[in-house]
Amino acid sequence: MAGLIQRTARAIDDMWHSIWHESGRAEKIVIAVLLLITGLAIPVIPIVWIARIIAD
Repeated sequence: MAGLIQRTARAIDDMWHSIWHESGRAEKIVIAVLLLITGLAIPVIPIVWIARIIAD
């Protein structure tokens, strides 16, 4: 079970890196605005932080 959680966390972390770190400044602003407008920033950001902690 712990392996599944760690693999899932690593997948979330990889997805976050591919979206956020490979984007330009304008794309990051658009992503951040869309997340804030749709209200997804509240559940997404803590999930990503937790996934990064578990993945490390």
